[in-house]
Amino acid sequence: MYSITRKHSPAGCHMKIKFAHSKELILSTHAGLATVGALLAHTGLTKRLNRTRLSEMENPYHSHSDVMKSYIGLLCQGKSDFDHIEPFRNDDVFPICLQLQKVPSSPTLRQRLDRAAETEAAGWNEILLEESADLIRRVQAPLTGLIAGSVVYVPLDIDVSPFDNSGTKKEGVSRTYKGVDGYAPIFAYLGQEGYGVNVELREGSTHVQNGTVAFLAQSIAYARRITDRPIVIRMDAGNDSADNLHVCHRENVDYIIKANLRKEPKELWLRIAESSGICCEQREGKKEYVGFIEFSEKGFDRPLRQVFHVIERTIDRDGQILLIPEIEVSVYWTSLRCGPWRVIELYRDHGTSEQFHSEIKTDLDLERLPAGKFATNNLVLHAGLFAYNLLRIIGQESLRKDDAPIRSNVKRRRIRTVIQNMIYMAVRLVRHAGGLCFNFGKHSPWSPVLERVYLAFA
Repeated sequence: MYSITRKHSPAGCHMKIKFAHSKELILSTHAGLATVGALLAHTGLTKRLNRTRLSEMENPYHSHSDVMKSYIGLLCQGKSDFDHIEPFRNDDVFPICLQLQKVPSSPTLRQRLDRAAETEAAGWNEILLEESADLIRRVQAPLTGLIAGSVVYVPLDIDVSPFDNSGTKKEGVSRTYKGVDGYAPIFAYLGQEGYGVNVELREGSTHVQNGTVAFLAQSIAYARRITDRPIVIRMDAGNDSADNLHVCHRENVDYIIKANLRKEPKELWLRIAESSGICCEQREGKKEYVGFIEFSEKGFDRPLRQVFHVIERTIDRDGQILLIPEIEVSVYWTSLRCGPWRVIELYRDHGTSEQFHSEIKTDLDLERLPAGKFATNNLVLHAGLFAYNLLRIIGQESLRKDDAPIRSNVKRRRIRTVIQNMIYMAVRLVRHAGGLCFNFGKHSPWSPVLERVYLAFA
């Protein structure tokens, strides 16, 4: 028993706060993991992982599923380091929530992930991606599309996001295009909610288009495991490649891919805009042209379409006449038949995927990956995407009713908000009549939301 003295008023009043440790009470700060466990029960993760065989590990003391689900439980709390598992080894609530037989130690966790990553035949990465996609479909998670003409498309955003791992000697760390040492993983997100459907860890110096053709085809396949609705691919100028267009045409999906103009003169596009586009003079000295061109290309079964947006400035915003006009050009490859302005708006919305990158990097604490081996970090990133989807599903389910203590007109709960308000929930574990009960405190404003979400999946 300990005590501290704290001043409460200038008059010198004192109040002693006593600290006691009870052997009877079972308290937890992470009751929200019960919802994570309820979602995991909807997957085939346990059976599929336990069926895999790793070399020199025929009858492991800790099952493969217990190891992976324990790590997913850490990630759902924003903890990525393997050592963070230690406090949960003697925790009663952690294994109950995640339906574990045993909680592994930190060395076991690290060594098992190393071995699974080295054993390509085990296919843990693919199991995580497939089970994650099937879970999103199985629980009918909200999937919001975008209107283009008369069709509602589900966007599939594909982009690279550098991970800063400078100051480390991890395998695969090299200079990224952002000027820092680290990795350059590529991600694929589905819908305006941003469910993760595919991920691949890459060395930092890897060109953005290297391996993207195969990644694009895989991402489309995973997206179709989730939804039967029309899909529109969105990619930036680094992925301006005829190979990507061929994949989209072959898979019969629509696309908006920003064109890399490389050395094409801007004056050429201004002439095209003047002859083929619609002009709007925003102010004196500033003209905007929007339009599209179509042309046949060898190897494609239908004409290719490019939407352009050209801005010509002869007078700057301060009224200064420019000796040489300033020309800005943006061009997009697209198969959509809607108006050019709508294509431009849909591509601009592609920037939302930067928020999804941020949530994986910061909210799940995955930017500085925990292992020294490249293959292990790749597996960690796949587990991170699985945990990210679990938290995204919980967050979107919580928005179905307006019963949260903080009411705001949001379409998507940030992962950090889900962790802080719904995973980190203080409860007392009560065992009675052969059952379990989570007893919330008198003031627990998020407990009704957590209970509702849990019951939706349990």
